[in-house]
Amino acid sequence: MAECGRVQQLLLLLSLCLLTVQALKPLPGFGNVHPPAAAMHQQFKAALPNPGPGNNAAAAAAAAAAASSGSQSRRSTGWKLAEEQACRDDVTRLCPKHTWTNNLSVLECLQDKKEDTEIAADCNHLLWNYKLNLTTDPKFESVALEVCTSTMLELKECADEERGKGYLMPCLVDHRANITERQCHQYITKMTSIIFSDYRLICGFMDKCREDINTLQCGSIAVGEKDPHSQGEVIACLERALVREAEQKDNQIKDECKKSIMRVAELSADDFHLDRYLYFSCRDDRERFCENVCVGEGRVYKCLFNHKFEEAMSEKCRNALTTRQKLISQDYKVSYSLAKACKADVRKYRCNPDTSMPRAREARLSFLLLCLESAVHRGRTVTGDCQGEMLDYRRMLMEDFSLSPEIVLHCRGEIEAHCSGLHRKGRTLHCLMRVTRGDKGTVDNLCQTALQTLIQSADPGADYRIDRALNEACESVIQTACKHIRSGDPMILSCLMEHLYTEKMVQDCEHRLLELQYFISRDWKLDPILYRKCQNDASRLCYTPGWNESSELMPPGAVFSCLYRHAYRTEEQGRRLTRDCKVEVQRILHQRALDVKLDPELQKLCMTDLGKWCSEKTDTGQELECLQDHLEELVSNCRDVVGNLTELESEDIQIEALLIRACEPVIQSHCHDVADNQIDTGNLLECLVQNKHQREMNDKCAVGITHFQLVQMKDFRFSYKFKMACKEDVLKLCPNIKKKADVVICLSTTVRNDTLQDVKDQRVSLKCRKQLRVEELEMSEDIRLEPEMYDACKKDINKFCSSVAYGNAQIIECLKENKKQLSQVCHQKIFKLQETEMMDPELDYQLMRVCKQMIKRFCTESDAKNVLQCLKLNKNSELMDPKCKQMITKRQITQNTDYRLNPVLRKACKADIPKFCQSILGKASDANELEGQVISCLKLKYADQRLSGDCEDQIRVILQESALDYRLDPQLQVHCSNEIPRLCAEEAAAQEQTGQVEECLKNNLLKIKPEECKTEVLNMLKESKADIFVDPVLHTACALDLKHHCAAINPGRGRQMSCLMESLQDKQVRLQPECKRRLQDRIDMWSYAAKVAPAEGFSDLAVQVMTSPSKNYILFMIALAVSLLFLVGLLCGRITKRVTRELKDSPPCH
Repeated sequence: MAECGRVQQLLLLLSLCLLTVQALKPLPGFGNVHPPAAAMHQQFKAALPNPGPGNNAAAAAAAAAAASSGSQSRRSTGWKLAEEQACRDDVTRLCPKHTWTNNLSVLECLQDKKEDTEIAADCNHLLWNYKLNLTTDPKFESVALEVCTSTMLELKECADEERGKGYLMPCLVDHRANITERQCHQYITKMTSIIFSDYRLICGFMDKCREDINTLQCGSIAVGEKDPHSQGEVIACLERALVREAEQKDNQIKDECKKSIMRVAELSADDFHLDRYLYFSCRDDRERFCENVCVGEGRVYKCLFNHKFEEAMSEKCRNALTTRQKLISQDYKVSYSLAKACKADVRKYRCNPDTSMPRAREARLSFLLLCLESAVHRGRTVTGDCQGEMLDYRRMLMEDFSLSPEIVLHCRGEIEAHCSGLHRKGRTLHCLMRVTRGDKGTVDNLCQTALQTLIQSADPGADYRIDRALNEACESVIQTACKHIRSGDPMILSCLMEHLYTEKMVQDCEHRLLELQYFISRDWKLDPILYRKCQNDASRLCYTPGWNESSELMPPGAVFSCLYRHAYRTEEQGRRLTRDCKVEVQRILHQRALDVKLDPELQKLCMTDLGKWCSEKTDTGQELECLQDHLEELVSNCRDVVGNLTELESEDIQIEALLIRACEPVIQSHCHDVADNQIDTGNLLECLVQNKHQREMNDKCAVGITHFQLVQMKDFRFSYKFKMACKEDVLKLCPNIKKKADVVICLSTTVRNDTLQDVKDQRVSLKCRKQLRVEELEMSEDIRLEPEMYDACKKDINKFCSSVAYGNAQIIECLKENKKQLSQVCHQKIFKLQETEMMDPELDYQLMRVCKQMIKRFCTESDAKNVLQCLKLNKNSELMDPKCKQMITKRQITQNTDYRLNPVLRKACKADIPKFCQSILGKASDANELEGQVISCLKLKYADQRLSGDCEDQIRVILQESALDYRLDPQLQVHCSNEIPRLCAEEAAAQEQTGQVEECLKNNLLKIKPEECKTEVLNMLKESKADIFVDPVLHTACALDLKHHCAAINPGRGRQMSCLMESLQDKQVRLQPECKRRLQDRIDMWSYAAKVAPAEGFSDLAVQVMTSPSKNYILFMIALAVSLLFLVGLLCGRITKRVTRELKDSPPCH
């Protein structure tokens, strides 16, 4: 670095050393000090061993200037500053010996002394006059004209300046960036360093800022009161006051002085030596951090800016750098590198100051960045160098909040209260973001606006590296989770959001990410990918302004709401988004679902409700779930926005990013086809619901799906497929009904009524009927999806089913098992549910789940409504699954408790039931089952052979089933509940379902004590006389004999039983020993039954006769008795007739 700087300095000395031959005037108090040209020329040649051709020209010009001053007196040819008595000691003490022979080297040495080094007042005064003469002598201008001949031709405004007034040099300094002539540029650069060494040497500065310097007490103008060579502190003081004024909106500095201060800062932008205060403050830091950085083009400034927050950086230098950065934020031209790199782009995209507007706005760094960023986002070309500079300064704004005066002004209270002591590396800014999110307190609207403006200017969404705090916090996550994405790509932020709340995410990154996303979510333009893909759609559909413009009619926060409303429109509704834009809208919706604070509209309208209902729900995703749970209690505006979001989620459940993440295993195994679709129409949610109980399902996924199902119950619109299929039917048939459960009941009732009445044209459309079936099946899985039933049975659930988990219809099954003990209102709901399930077994979730494989095996051709009937027919098959068989038995037991739960029986016996069992029907109610009384009544009539054919067939089936399993006979269970365990415990425990319990009760008839139980057993005996099939033990024992002797006889009405009885009495027929024994036992039982339970009426007597083993004998005796009675009557009739006639014929007595 030293060689680089020294070569430049030696070249700069070239022209100046020669032109100073005639530039010096007599210095007051020091005689006629005036070094001759020859001596100065020798000094120069000694300083620069190998001067080039250009230097010869400069020397010639200087020589001409020297010749023109021949009238002046001269002393010896070797006048040197180092030899002057006033400065001799200071030069010897402070300057290297090799510089003593060169006046300008001595001047540079003393001028750049360290701040803690004292120089004698007389020497300071000598140096001051020396520099003043250099900048004001008219002959100095003539030398400049000689050295800058070509430049003067190009810079007309400088060539036109009046000579001898000191205006030429300031003009050349102003335009030095445009000077291409090498000798002239070196000459002007060196003169600039001399001028900027003292504010009093800057043309016009004193006149414009004298009052402000005194008012602000920034230093003394009088020589001697302050070290003249450290007068850079005066400018630094004014600069700090200017910055403070912007931060406090307190106008203390006159406009003319403001312009001069900014102009000085702008002119010193390329060489940090020219900012004397910063130079002295950062001299050691420059050597420490930027040793190898050459001076010029603002390189040292940028290097120091990059190391501003290093621990080794001195506080004084850091403060000086911050002041300069604040000046840059007020006028981008104070940054040489930015102004130079972006000059063409500024002109191309009209980002330069507009003469019709206050210059302050256009000169602001933020305005320039917004203007050029707008061009980039619109797909325009901005040079790479300019974009590189923009990136540096956007990062600078994000690192230090104090560079934004609006934040300092409007966020002062928040910083003091919550964020003090966090000034480095963007921590204060992120702290303010966290406060704005509401994580640490509240912020003023002006402060939030200032933060939003800063983030728009810095645009960290376009490149995460701009946000240093985020970059450092998330570096490890990016390296692991997002390493496939190019560094600096905008998709890095989306990648980080996708991994939010995952194992790869670290807590610090999570916080920084959410803090930044809070602001990005409030301005759609801050997501560069969304803006690029959707800017045309936004302009077409939402009438949005330009990137760096605003509109009261369509503020930035409202644009995204407009986009997502159009994203989910159907083709019929028209004006839809393009596919690319819709994909990005979906991406943003997925991200917003991770945190309620990322949805500006939701947070704004639901602030009160969040505090009221959800203050304790602070875990991930809980706040939105809480709002959905309290949907009915929310204020109107909040309820609308939560409802709209829920409706949107029902169409595209992938918006629920956390749920989708939890359900990934199930999706990959069962729903990958629908998940891969670009456009979801509720299919993925439906698939997840249908596979909720697969082995891949985890608790998080199951809970999330169930919660969404529960939310759907609040409004039928929350079920997208149901809404789309049935919205017209709902409007027509169920107007003013909102809750999904009520709508389902309304529509299903309509469908059932139309079906029962055999209506030709169903009122509910076919597509709605199909979706209605899906909804009914889903609701049957969890009692909570049946709100009325759930509310009615809450207490019973807590009492009887507290240990049973929800889902899989387990709670409903538990309530069914405890039906007799339920409260009346719950019992009534369960009975109605069972009635519905028996009519439509497909709605019986447990039956369909447990018997799923058996249904596929045995009932593929059966109608859905006949599934249970089919399973019952195949119940005793060897291929029947034991669990399914057990479930079928449960349903049979339920059916036999009440004829209303057996739709097939109900239909077959619709005429017989009121005819024979009217007294029982009069006691029926919806709250209580009849406990099999109607079926028992029909059984007795079956034994009497008085039922219609269809009803008799159904009762026969019931009798056959209950004969095998006593549990299917409710009356037997009720009346013999104590006798079965006492007398038949072993048979009951076996549960073989072969009629052994019934056989046990028959064999122990004499031991049965309760009359009701004895009556039931006697009824069983009576029923078995009517049909051998209802006596499984006898039927099994006599199966071969029936086949050999009674094959031609139709079953029923006791015909086969009579056949066996006749065979028993026929000595020519030999029955199987077991059949003979069992048959004889039955005859004995029937005889006992006849004694114990004589006929109660003529009908019973007739039945007993017809079913008696001695039927023929009894009938013969009855016929004989009737014949005898007839003959006796006939004989008696004839006798009485003759007596009567004789009495009539006899004469009367006299």
